[in-house]
Amino acid sequence: MNSSGVTIVSTKEERKRFTDFIYKFYKDEEHWVPPLRMDQKKLIDPKKNPFFDNAEIALFLAEKDDKEVGRIAAIVDHRFNEFHGTKTGHFGFFECINDQHTANLLFRVASDWLRDKGMNKVLGPASPSMMDTIGVLVDGFDKDPFIMMPYNFSYYDELILSCGFSKEMDMYAYMVDTETVSLDRINRAMDIVKHRVPDLVIRPLNLKKMESEIKIIREIFNEAWKNNWGFIPLSEKEFEAAGKDLKMIIDTDFAHMAEIKGKPVGFSIGLPNINEILKTMDGRLFPFGIFKLLWKKRKLKSLRTALMGVLPEYQGKGIDALLHHRSIQNGLKGQNKTSSEMSWILETNPEMIHVAERIGGTLDKTYRMYSKEL
Repeated sequence: MNSSGVTIVSTKEERKRFTDFIYKFYKDEEHWVPPLRMDQKKLIDPKKNPFFDNAEIALFLAEKDDKEVGRIAAIVDHRFNEFHGTKTGHFGFFECINDQHTANLLFRVASDWLRDKGMNKVLGPASPSMMDTIGVLVDGFDKDPFIMMPYNFSYYDELILSCGFSKEMDMYAYMVDTETVSLDRINRAMDIVKHRVPDLVIRPLNLKKMESEIKIIREIFNEAWKNNWGFIPLSEKEFEAAGKDLKMIIDTDFAHMAEIKGKPVGFSIGLPNINEILKTMDGRLFPFGIFKLLWKKRKLKSLRTALMGVLPEYQGKGIDALLHHRSIQNGLKGQNKTSSEMSWILETNPEMIHVAERIGGTLDKTYRMYSKEL
């Protein structure tokens, strides 16, 4: 190990220490939810994560007095740079004790690695890609995060800004619950949408035809999101891998396709918030966690609208609101769901903010992305 106290992760044992770090680090933190350990391993494994077909990663661990005190990853996503015409590197998996010196060291080694790869800017956190868990929580520390959303200590914002980064983008999580949802307003809006687009049909996803459904969703997603900040088109392999992971928890009451005369024009996927269960599992699916997950899934009280897209030529017609409406209806009706998080929504996306507020959503949490010239 060099005198700076930061090691580049190269052995199997060091990789394990890298992924295990968070479980000790947050163990006394009331609102942190331990992610599944097997998922954390897979995220950084170039053999198992199709993201690395077009990306490179370096992992670093910080130590002090023989004790791990922080970690960071430096990532080059070649497709991101091709798509945006940039030389941007990313940092991800950042965790650190409340010590500026340690944070400075971690960002210095990650930045040096990215600079050696020819990058001239660093953006993050993205762990590991812009389509995975991104951002730092800067507001809303008094509540548990929803599925696939980050949680961190409140001092992270200050640490990162003091390392010379500045805010690149804020992302919002809106909460809709049975108390705040404006059903009258939603129903009125639905009538207007149905009048405007009379041939619109909302149907549940067909899990028996998941392969073809995933293909349609990918096409709509890549088209709908292409002008959004931070977007990269997802490959077939990435979408298939995500579909495989989510199939176990997808509930067709909250996963819908919008069609006009049989043509798919939009989709919405709400995920049952399994963080309610993961909280008690210490990241372990085996030996018995899998039964707990499958058994308790039906009793979950909350969900997260995590993915939504409407083809550009059909945007602005209220189709997104109609998709939300269907999930809310189903949640109130038979499913006993009492709250739904719409996340994340870019601060620069007034249309989605308007949709969230119109159906009775309130701003619940804020997440931040940072950047720095190298």
